[in-house]
Amino acid sequence: MTPLLEVRGIDKSFGPVQVLHDVAFSAHAGEVTALVGDNGAGKSTLVKCVGGIYPIDSGEIVFDGRPVQVHGPRDAGELGIEIVYQDLALCDNLDIVQNMFLGRERRRGLVLDEASMEELAEKTLSSLSVRTVKSIRQQVSSLSGGQRQTVAIAKAVLWNSKVVILDEPTAALGVAQTAQVLELVRRLADKGLAVVLISHNMNDVFAVSDQIAALYLGRMAAQVRTADVTHAQVVELITSGRSGDLGIVS
Repeated sequence: MTPLLEVRGIDKSFGPVQVLHDVAFSAHAGEVTALVGDNGAGKSTLVKCVGGIYPIDSGEIVFDGRPVQVHGPRDAGELGIEIVYQDLALCDNLDIVQNMFLGRERRRGLVLDEASMEELAEKTLSSLSVRTVKSIRQQVSSLSGGQRQTVAIAKAVLWNSKVVILDEPTAALGVAQTAQVLELVRRLADKGLAVVLISHNMNDVFAVSDQIAALYLGRMAAQVRTADVTHAQVVELITSGRSGDLGIVS
């Protein structure tokens, strides 16, 4: 099956420091692909290259089987790639609807079309089976960490996204909220999206992912089916780039 998103031979340097070396990575529609690696392995840099924040030095990005040029976040958004960063980029002083449409407000003549924005926000949240939010007109400052994460994810899928990349979505959450967010992650994939989950938490990774891609010092150590590896093997790939027959040939 053709991956929805694929990167091939990606190199990226900042001055004399090469952060990504010939990285290959793919994400399929209807699956959760976990992107794992130690701090400094290059996960965030790879995602920012895909999202158009950093230009790539060499290699190519392939979307739905065809090579594409991503010169900025707008190009990524037009392809259907949405990234939910760890800081969520939500405005505390605005309500849920205002946050979901921030910068992309709908208008009717000179005024905001509040009714259609409310309707679409409600529809998106209900299509994701989100039941933890009391009112879509609730201010984001009053939401829990799990609810904020849910709003940020709903905002990402509102725009007919095909690929959603989630950067550490459960990092600051308690047990119950983590379970809710992981359910939502799985639901996104079940709806046919390609979901990329960046996480340090191996329990989360094994709970929801179909594939695991392990970066080691800027190189892709291996991308494997989750069912084919153990926790210990993934930890070895993350910490040394190898595990038995898997990983980087030294």
